[in-house]
Amino acid sequence: MQRIGVFVCHCGTNIAGTVDVKAVAEALGREPSVVYSTDYTYMCSESGQNLIKDTIVSKKLTGVVICSCSPRMHEATFRKAAASVGLNPYMVEIANIREQCSWIHKDKAEATEKAIILGRAAIAKVQLNTPLTAGESPVVKRALVIGGGIAGIQTALDVAEAGFEVDIVEKKATIGGKMTQIDKTFPTLDCAACILTPKMVDCAQNEKIKIYSYSEIESVTGFVGNFTVKIRKKARFVDETKCTGCGLCTEKCPVKKVPNEFNLGMDNRRAIYIPFAQAVPKVATIDANYCNMLKNGKCGVCSKVCTAGAIDYKQTDTIVEEKYGAIVAATGFNPIDVSQYGEYAYNQSKDVITSLEFERLTNAAGPTSGTLLRPSDGKHPHTIVFVQCVGSRCTPEKGKSYCSKICCMYTAKHAMLTREKYPDTDVYVFYIDVRTPGKNFDEFYRRAVEDYGVHYIKGAVGKVSPRADGTLDVQASDLIMGEQLHINADLVVLAAAIEPDKSARPLATMLTASMDTNDFFTEAHPKLRPVESPTAGVFLSGMCQGPKDIPETVSQASACAAKVIGLLAKDKLSCNPCVAHSNENMCNGCSQCANVCPYGAITYEEKEFRMPDRTTRIRRVASVNPAVCQGCGACTVTCPSGAMDLYGFSNRQIMSEVDAICK
Repeated sequence: MQRIGVFVCHCGTNIAGTVDVKAVAEALGREPSVVYSTDYTYMCSESGQNLIKDTIVSKKLTGVVICSCSPRMHEATFRKAAASVGLNPYMVEIANIREQCSWIHKDKAEATEKAIILGRAAIAKVQLNTPLTAGESPVVKRALVIGGGIAGIQTALDVAEAGFEVDIVEKKATIGGKMTQIDKTFPTLDCAACILTPKMVDCAQNEKIKIYSYSEIESVTGFVGNFTVKIRKKARFVDETKCTGCGLCTEKCPVKKVPNEFNLGMDNRRAIYIPFAQAVPKVATIDANYCNMLKNGKCGVCSKVCTAGAIDYKQTDTIVEEKYGAIVAATGFNPIDVSQYGEYAYNQSKDVITSLEFERLTNAAGPTSGTLLRPSDGKHPHTIVFVQCVGSRCTPEKGKSYCSKICCMYTAKHAMLTREKYPDTDVYVFYIDVRTPGKNFDEFYRRAVEDYGVHYIKGAVGKVSPRADGTLDVQASDLIMGEQLHINADLVVLAAAIEPDKSARPLATMLTASMDTNDFFTEAHPKLRPVESPTAGVFLSGMCQGPKDIPETVSQASACAAKVIGLLAKDKLSCNPCVAHSNENMCNGCSQCANVCPYGAITYEEKEFRMPDRTTRIRRVASVNPAVCQGCGACTVTCPSGAMDLYGFSNRQIMSEVDAICK
């Protein structure tokens, strides 16, 4: 006979403001097998937990139902409290009467009735619960960081500093990410390369860090503490162990007209190239799309001039398989494609550029060696118009609904640096709002206006039209003055919205990680667990989780590293006992459950069964590895014969909840 105790939480007024908690406790106290029912202001508090523990002992409870907030918040807290007085923690059930009830209802009577129904369903389930015991699995003392930008670099360095091995997988030929393309950083205006390059070198020289550049993730299997990852090392047709980075091959290559992606196509590179002078690793890469030797077998100049013998035209992609205890997603971002906004004439004029292209034009290592020149004719621009929020804060049809967060600040930086270096230049900034949420950010913006004379105009740019004389007619509105403006500009700079890198979505599928509608990775909890994914063992670093500037990115990267270190420091992890199992008498060996299992936990065995006529028969049946299974339940809903079931969430338990709700 079950002896169940029910505890209803007020959660201050979060629940009690909409739900009559005393009426809920009284109603649930009349349910079968319930021997105790009460309410308390804060059940998760120490005194609330002590109430639960004392009642378990005094009333000899065999099961507990707690009507409170989401189990994501305090299920572990209540289970730990029950376990401390000898009750199996899996005999505790949570009825979510906050997020699923009080927060979504206004009528108190309606909310109270629903809370009673949810509590009744939890009671029905706990009556069928059985004690479960968590197993243990070892932890692989190695971390994988996917993405080699500043977020990935900082995370890797911090984890390595704690003594754990780290692998960085970067799809480009060098680590560094977008920060390598930036000239100065706000609000200090220090050189981006000067602060990033030492960290890149630290990564290369750290014996705990291994860099897989020009590589991509092929597949991910396993679970927290024991992931198996296949990494595709793309053929760069250069032996990394032999190349010295001397650059002689890049000087002698006869193919010169290859668009340079590092400078956003504003100049050209050779078919064999090193992305930039401080690249890490500093190893040449042959672009197979343009190399004459790889395309038609005629050339070989780079091989002839390479004194190290590093050129290998027969090199192919290779697959490396490694095991990791934790995985960090640091896939970064990209500016959106602004060519879709025809009103800005980006496709019509070379003098309409994005902010990142402006960065390259002002960078000493850029296509113009740091001299600000118009792309169309190479002349110095005397009037520059910056357009804010291009693709940000729009309807979904026009762009991104969110604020990209960094645009206001980097536009202020661009305007300030332009006025400082070229005082004869008139600079206009058209904005919706100026957002400066950071230390010394507002002061930085005010310097641009007050000290450098940048014209900030609250209003929208309606259209940019190329003129016959090569300039640009910028039609805009000044909302404060109530005027329509026409500015004859030499250069227009678009502050493009940012979006997650295109690799994020397929990676999330491999990691079984959650994403929002904008393809940013979703954190386990936006306030309490901001660097953790809902998928155990997967952590988030940098802009893959949402828009942020460099200081915030570095802070999050270090926080992410702390979580990774906490995981890798453990020798063993407790396994989730709510795993799938197969009824061998019902299994028909169809393989459908194995096909949908994202963890590879299901295999098949040939077993001998005795038939009713006393003959024996060999049948193929499913077998679940409980150390690998994560209890997602995909197999149970797929199994056509109903042989697959889940401990703690059996079909019988679920149906008992449904019956309790419907009665």
